[in-house]
Amino acid sequence: MNKVDILDEREAPRRLKAAAETFGNVRAGLNAVIFGQDEVVEQTLVTLLAGGHGLLIGVPGLAKTKLVETLGTVMGLEAGRVQFTPDLMPSDITGSEVMEESAGGERAFRFIKGPVFTQLLMADEINRASPRTQSALLQAMQEKHVTVAGARHDLPKLFHVLATQNPLEQEGTYPLPEAQLDRFLLQIDVGYPDLDAERRMLLATTMGEEKSAVKVCGPDDLIDAQALVRRIPVGEQVMEGILSLVRAARPDSDHASGVQAQIAWGPGPRASQALMLAVRARALLDGRLVPSTDDVVALAGPVLRHRMALNFSARAECATTASVIERLCASLF
Repeated sequence: MNKVDILDEREAPRRLKAAAETFGNVRAGLNAVIFGQDEVVEQTLVTLLAGGHGLLIGVPGLAKTKLVETLGTVMGLEAGRVQFTPDLMPSDITGSEVMEESAGGERAFRFIKGPVFTQLLMADEINRASPRTQSALLQAMQEKHVTVAGARHDLPKLFHVLATQNPLEQEGTYPLPEAQLDRFLLQIDVGYPDLDAERRMLLATTMGEEKSAVKVCGPDDLIDAQALVRRIPVGEQVMEGILSLVRAARPDSDHASGVQAQIAWGPGPRASQALMLAVRARALLDGRLVPSTDDVVALAGPVLRHRMALNFSARAECATTASVIERLCASLF
């Protein structure tokens, strides 16, 4: 690793402390409005700090939409929302060209930007749109531009998608193909809040005015933090742990955990890249100079569970992807 790739030892503590303080305030601002979802908030911030996109999966009513709206306010990002439905067309996302006639009678096409031209886009219930519409968004996520009528239109420098998906009511939906799921840095599972959090939520939302989100930082702070994340050094033990974990999650691995017989297909190299960025982002969020193997264990599930699948015999035995990942982590760390 050369000197350009890592932080200068003299400036690292100051810059990391400043970034950790800023995004610690962001996390506090989110937790003041979103109750009982501390892990979800952390993983969402890790996704943005790592420069990726997130897939939020949870039943209705767990504040997924509110999280994205609050995130845009707290971080000062230009935010947009698209409700995915079966009749949604690709042009409804990317934009389209319209014919305009000038006062002099001259006709020309003008490109009208779609909702994808924003800094933070919420793709609500992404699996309800057709594969063609899904692919239009996912192409923009990967390539950071759209092409309409042969002309390229670049997206904003800061562009993130937080898509939501309901694990229930799968009738009439179009599940995302594995290659498209791989575009999401993390799969963030949104569960039910605990009793204390739900009690606080009940009181805060039904007595008087609800607490509003307050802007804490701006887009430039996120851009600087993303550049900082990519320069955080990663120790040899953490790097080897990431490689060992990802490679052990493949069916052709000879790892001694014995779970390979349950795996139909495993994660590709993009999983290693995602995990490397995510552990750096989590370290920055906690104000640490370097990531640890604890970060790898904490983020193994969100990074890997949408990048692998179990075979029929494993599912018949009621095995889950989460349990397989836990076994792999227990055997490696």
